[in-house]
Amino acid sequence: MVALRACVTTVAAAGLLALMPGAALAAPVALDDGSFEYPTAPANSFSALTAGQSIGPWTIDSGSVDLIGSGFWQAADGKQSVDLNGQGPGKVSQTFTTTAGKTYTVSYALAGNPAGNQGVKTGQVLVDGQDFQNFSFDTTGKSFAQMGYVGRQVTFVATGASTTLSFASTTASSAYGPVIDNVRIGSCCSCSSCSSCSG
Repeated sequence: MVALRACVTTVAAAGLLALMPGAALAAPVALDDGSFEYPTAPANSFSALTAGQSIGPWTIDSGSVDLIGSGFWQAADGKQSVDLNGQGPGKVSQTFTTTAGKTYTVSYALAGNPAGNQGVKTGQVLVDGQDFQNFSFDTTGKSFAQMGYVGRQVTFVATGASTTLSFASTTASSAYGPVIDNVRIGSCCSCSSCSSCSG
């Protein structure tokens, strides 16, 4: 169980995730492979993964996802990213060390698979299984070369020695879902808006 605080910031990013001024993460936390760089997916292609499999330290908890290889489309950081819809909506998770009572900020780059039916792709950020943030991304006008990544940021207060962070698609019945990359965690939030968080 995690004490949740509603502090969400959306900022534009061109390729690399850029946080708003003053919103820097003060102390990085050991979240492993937040850019989904291993294992290496086939270049200019992808690896289809289903529940029970893993992407390095990330586990696929349900459904299916695609690990996108170098050159297939633009990544926000490094060379690879994850489409949260494989043959349908999927969910990926990683558990990392936390300190009870400490505030943590998660930042990540969000886009969507622009192939197939372009439109709004939706999903959720979950902390210890709790629906913490609903997100959406409109792929209209986007392309593999210009994915249009945006930065998202959410904050929570941990209540235990470990916390599980998950990203899940809510884009149903589609092989074209939201795309995530460059997931980072800091042990505090220095942005002034966090002082007004509630919930």
